[in-house]
Amino acid sequence: MIILLRVLFILTSVLFTSIYYLNVSLIAVIISGIISGIISFGLIIAIEYVVHTFSSKMILAAVSGLGIGIVLSHLIIIAFTSIPLGISAENITIYNAIIYHLVGFAIMMFCVINCDDIEIFNKILPDKVDGRNQGGIFYKILDTSVIIDGRISDICDTGFIEGILVIPNFVLNELQMIADSADSMKRTRGRRGLDILNKIQKDKQIMVQISDIDFPEIDEVDAKLVKLAGVMNAKVITNDFNLNKVAEFHGVSVLNINQLSNALKPILLPGEEMKVALIKEGKDADQAIGYLDDGTMVVVENGRRKQNQEVYVIVTSVLQTTAGRMIFARLKE
Repeated sequence: MIILLRVLFILTSVLFTSIYYLNVSLIAVIISGIISGIISFGLIIAIEYVVHTFSSKMILAAVSGLGIGIVLSHLIIIAFTSIPLGISAENITIYNAIIYHLVGFAIMMFCVINCDDIEIFNKILPDKVDGRNQGGIFYKILDTSVIIDGRISDICDTGFIEGILVIPNFVLNELQMIADSADSMKRTRGRRGLDILNKIQKDKQIMVQISDIDFPEIDEVDAKLVKLAGVMNAKVITNDFNLNKVAEFHGVSVLNINQLSNALKPILLPGEEMKVALIKEGKDADQAIGYLDDGTMVVVENGRRKQNQEVYVIVTSVLQTTAGRMIFARLKE
């Protein structure tokens, strides 16, 4: 549909321009048509760049600010000209132009920079661009780390994630850069992320939306994610601890896959018995280390003599850290 509209715009521009020069000559018709087509193509690029780059609220703020600035400039000029300053008519015209230019630009920039804080813009466009939660559907933005991690695909299959998964173009670009990296480890991670995205897109039960919104003035992908989440009134799905903290600082809701994983791990209390394989030595003397199926580390006192064996242990304490959970245990006698 978008391509059809582009073609129609160019064709109608060429047609009307050619008709205008129809009575001049055939060469004029051809040249004007070619020039009109080129200009129309350039206008399409410029308009679509503005539409994809700036939010509806920002454009509304710019137009409103310019209008307010022109009105305010006119009032200043009326007050200025009513004062007898002995300035010539030519100089007054120059001063008027300067006032219109400076005041109009200043008010427009003020409205654009503070568009999120001006309440009237929130009332006119309350849902901020395409972040409308229509029919109870909410937007959740995926960051690069959670895509590469891959668990998001399995979580979506369970049906616990509701709404629309938003994948920004700048995240896709970062994934592509990682997939094309000279480092084999990064290249593998990047390709894994792209495979996960393809799997999610092919799943008919998952609604996926590619967002073209970008913020050229921001360099870091994490900062762009936080900004986009604010614009779309969306939540960010991540497993990046630092992004989690930054997003919370800016008032953006975060769904952390690692926190979900920790919450779903079975609760073990001191005194409970379990079976674990001891696979390596611990830091302290006679300690041995094993892992549960969910990756939880188990430190067993006096277990070094049982290394490379499966043993029954008694839980003595559980330590919860930001990186996960650690269980301390002793051998069952």
